[in-house]
Amino acid sequence: MWEEQPWTLPWLCALLLGLMGFLVSGSDFQHHKYEDMVRALFAVQSECPYITRIYSIGHSVEGRHLYVLEFSDNPGIHEALEPEFKYVGNMHGNEVVGRELLIKLSQFLCEEYRARNQRIMRLIHDTRIHILPSMNPDGYEVAARQGPEFNGYLVGRGNAREIDLNRDFPDLNALMYYYEKTKGRNHHLPLPDNWEHQVQPETLAVIKWMQNYNFILSANLHGGAVVANYPFDKSRDGRVRGRTTYSATPDDKIFRKLARTYSYAHGWMHKGWNCGDYFDEGITNGASWYSLSKGMQDFNYLYTNCFEITLELSCDKFPPASALPREWLGNREALVSYLEQVHHGIKGMVYDENNNPISKAEISVAGINHDVTAGVDGDYFRLLLPGTYTVTASAPGYLPFTSTVTVGPAEAIQLHFYLKPAPKQNLKVKPHHGRRNLSSPKAPLKLGPR
Repeated sequence: MWEEQPWTLPWLCALLLGLMGFLVSGSDFQHHKYEDMVRALFAVQSECPYITRIYSIGHSVEGRHLYVLEFSDNPGIHEALEPEFKYVGNMHGNEVVGRELLIKLSQFLCEEYRARNQRIMRLIHDTRIHILPSMNPDGYEVAARQGPEFNGYLVGRGNAREIDLNRDFPDLNALMYYYEKTKGRNHHLPLPDNWEHQVQPETLAVIKWMQNYNFILSANLHGGAVVANYPFDKSRDGRVRGRTTYSATPDDKIFRKLARTYSYAHGWMHKGWNCGDYFDEGITNGASWYSLSKGMQDFNYLYTNCFEITLELSCDKFPPASALPREWLGNREALVSYLEQVHHGIKGMVYDENNNPISKAEISVAGINHDVTAGVDGDYFRLLLPGTYTVTASAPGYLPFTSTVTVGPAEAIQLHFYLKPAPKQNLKVKPHHGRRNLSSPKAPLKLGPR
């Protein structure tokens, strides 16, 4: 796991403080129906008004808001060089542990900030954190009507139209796998025509959310197993039946490290044996487990700058409320540790020669066939493991610039780029004298090779 002294020194005190808070408020654990969840989120916003903001990214099929709780020292504002992070829960309506953990995490961040926990204060000051406790509130209500004791494995999984939202995103994997063979584009792949009419309202809202925020790191919280799952979810060879194949991204090493960060900070995920299954170190490549098309974590990687993993957090998809305190204790440190990983690698600004930021500049790392782009403010973030890298910034109309940087195990190294405009090519046109009779056979019109 990455180590960073400035982040780690106050951890023991932070955990002791958090444990004291848990012992006092452990009886507060409950399952939150939609109205209860909304009240809980607004209660956090009321308790910590200067570091939180609540906003809706859209509505479910049945009209419920998809509320996001934001934590930042400047809520509602993107600050240059401050990375954006998101947690998404309850994508499958009947997988409820993630939903409850994110509500509890929101309360914990607020409480610890007010208690002047240095670790949490620094995290909120240096990161813009977005928490979506429920992507599928309609499905949750269906599952909740049956309750923990009688909930079926699939009841409430889909949205109100019984569509599985983790099979509903545009399939960009096939295009990516084709581009790998033809040396085509390796990031921010184009969406298909009329894609807005091909996805569910909840999926549409999340994609628009991704378009509006330059997310760098994310996790999607599920249930039904205990493992940290990383891309790609879709196998490169769809013709293989009855057999799983590892489908690595160009950033496979960093994804494995991110998954291990969560697994080893978790109370028992890293032990491997959970729910009758064994996953070495508590992590798995998605396609190596089973191939999945049109999933959200692959879409994040192929369409945005965001690296996302899927966290399967409980054997029981809808456990009784009495099980929630244990789940919180098992996941609390992992949720915070994973969030901190957004501060590793390199980050910086891309400017022109007049110090004006250049948006959408491409940042490429030699040896890793996946580029990222600068945001609208000209700032970029590139997650990397410790090592020495050759990094190039490029943008249309500018000369590319390459620099070498050494990344350590601590917080992100700042690497700024200043791009010079590309020289304009002056095409000299040969002077033409007199008029040409195009209809004359003695003066045929010459056409180009196309």
